[in-house]
Amino acid sequence: MKKIIVLKGGTSPEREVSLNSASAVVAELHSLGHEVLELDPAEYPCLDELLLRIREASADLIFIALHGGDGENGRLQAAFELAGFEYTGSDSKASMLCMDKYISKLVVKGEGIPVPDCVLMRYDMLEDYGDPADYQGIIDKLGMPLIVKPNDAGSSVGISLVKDVKQLKPAITEAFNYCGTILLEQYIPGRELTVTVISGKAQPVVEIKPLDGWYDYRNKYTKGKTEYIAPAELEPQESELLQLYAEKIWKATGIGNYARIDFRYDGDKAYFLEVNTLPGMTSLSLTPMAARAAGMSFGELITKIIESTEA
Repeated sequence: MKKIIVLKGGTSPEREVSLNSASAVVAELHSLGHEVLELDPAEYPCLDELLLRIREASADLIFIALHGGDGENGRLQAAFELAGFEYTGSDSKASMLCMDKYISKLVVKGEGIPVPDCVLMRYDMLEDYGDPADYQGIIDKLGMPLIVKPNDAGSSVGISLVKDVKQLKPAITEAFNYCGTILLEQYIPGRELTVTVISGKAQPVVEIKPLDGWYDYRNKYTKGKTEYIAPAELEPQESELLQLYAEKIWKATGIGNYARIDFRYDGDKAYFLEVNTLPGMTSLSLTPMAARAAGMSFGELITKIIESTEA
């Protein structure tokens, strides 16, 4: 058995989701017989203090249960690499690349995988758009409805489905509360699908079906608001294509031992949306669902992540 540090919470807008993920991971690690130390980076004023505490603990492994912010953008991973610490998830380069939705779309598009059209907007451009009519060029390019989202946040924070030009500026302003760059993205009608990849192997496709509206933060994290179908009810060739895309994206972006890759499927093409390098581990999270669909218990999933980290 091992001594494992679980990093939880943090300072990103996804803090509460991280605390829930960490709680599930900690409980499972205890049941597997591991010694667990929980650390919250938010309790350490500077990174040096956190690194010193980790070194003092003399743990075998760091299980990163953080979401968003410095926990997922490569900053902590880079520090751990320099310090020589073993940790779960992707390395600093892949974390940074995948956290940037715009850059990751360029990489995936280069692999021949469909991606929605998009426009990247910086905060300093906002003053150039004072009138709803100023957004017409964006609408002409992307169509309506469209998606507005922070470029480097997850868990559906700050994301909006815009159906009318009058909603566009408020949605953009909201997204800028979470990030200095935002993405305006073509809305792909159809099905919301996701594929977890563990050590380069795609797991069963999961379909996400909100019972009302679309897959926003409320529907994602409120029990009973969304139906999950694992495995998704697809034709074999459709599932195989999504899994093939996911494995290609895993290779192209350099993802580590596990990640989750999201798609929209319009019945003709599957469009890549984003990579989640530290997918959720809550009771409503999609990666544990995919593992169960593959016949893998939560404990077996956690063990596989740990073992592949050390391989």
